[in-house]
Amino acid sequence: MSEDAQDVSLSELQLSLMKVLWERGQASTAEVVEALRAERPLAHTTVATLLTRLEKRGLVLSEREGRALLYRAAVSEPEVQKSMVSGLLSSLFAGQASALLNHLVQENEIGDADLARMRALLARKGGRHA
Repeated sequence: MSEDAQDVSLSELQLSLMKVLWERGQASTAEVVEALRAERPLAHTTVATLLTRLEKRGLVLSEREGRALLYRAAVSEPEVQKSMVSGLLSSLFAGQASALLNHLVQENEIGDADLARMRALLARKGGRHA
């Protein structure tokens, strides 16, 4: 991940656009608008502005193909996930992963199947679990 992308924080809308690019590899503004239509109908100009801003931040790259600009993600989904989770962990849970996990368990955000997967992961990592 580039140094600029280390502290990536995206709004829900920006994340929606990035997901389209991650899924498709590349897309024009019109293709992004169409892909998001069912989820959230957005004006072509709104999507174009958001893509341009993401490009200025170094998160999206563009190249001209005919009259259209084709956009592709400059950062991977795992890079963004890591950055955003790290930011959440730092800002809301004082950097304590156990506090985040405790919150998720206490608020019933983690189901039994997820807990079983986490226990298996911890066992593989050599951690202890109940």
